[in-house]
Amino acid sequence: MENSKPTSALAFLQSSSLPMLVQEEIERLIMTGELPVGSRINESDMAARFNTSRGPIREALRSLEEAGLLRTEKNRGMFVREISFEEADEIYELREAMEEIIGRRVSKAITPDGVDRLKAMIDAMRVAAQAENLEQYAQLNLQFHEILLDTAGSKKLTETYQRLIKELSLFRMRALDGGGGLRVSVDEHSHIVDAIASGDADRAGQALRQHVADSRARMHKAMGRPDSDSDSNSDSIPTTSSSTSTPSKEA
Repeated sequence: MENSKPTSALAFLQSSSLPMLVQEEIERLIMTGELPVGSRINESDMAARFNTSRGPIREALRSLEEAGLLRTEKNRGMFVREISFEEADEIYELREAMEEIIGRRVSKAITPDGVDRLKAMIDAMRVAAQAENLEQYAQLNLQFHEILLDTAGSKKLTETYQRLIKELSLFRMRALDGGGGLRVSVDEHSHIVDAIASGDADRAGQALRQHVADSRARMHKAMGRPDSDSDSNSDSIPTTSSSTSTPSKEA
């Protein structure tokens, strides 16, 4: 009898955390494209894949629908969402404003150690760029922006930003980016770090806002749409040659 409470507590913890673990893994499959945009999510297949009942799967899928990654079709089931050009463009516009806020907050909150950490990230990104390792560069790029978001120190900003980025990633899996090369992208990120390190909130905010505006302009160009107000440089991961295209994976 003495062991019943700890056992029950452990069982509750395992049952309550399982849907979250399943949700994280399904989200990873979506973000990496293993579950393509527009694909149907089969609960039975997911349950078999994760060796669990359909309950945790169903709960995880509901959470992913609330997060904007899945959509329900009546009598057909759950599907990975498709993001239209118009919706992606609106997200880019919102992100421009949010990145400016992030830049301003980070410039005021960053420590010398924090600046050194960002510079180390730039060094690692430069190595990945020289090796033309797109996947590694994409991961480093994501980490770079996560550091900025953490340093900004706003829970509400983080929640809103992360949702927008996840939705935008669904579009980026379909959109093709022309590019000026990974090294150009490294230079852009280095410029952001310099602006943040200066302690000038206006400069840091503008550097991040322009970073997104350039990406938005390149997205317009890649999709054959009228260009936006900004020239295209590099926000999302570009290809190593302007004559080739690849899905963007920047966050």
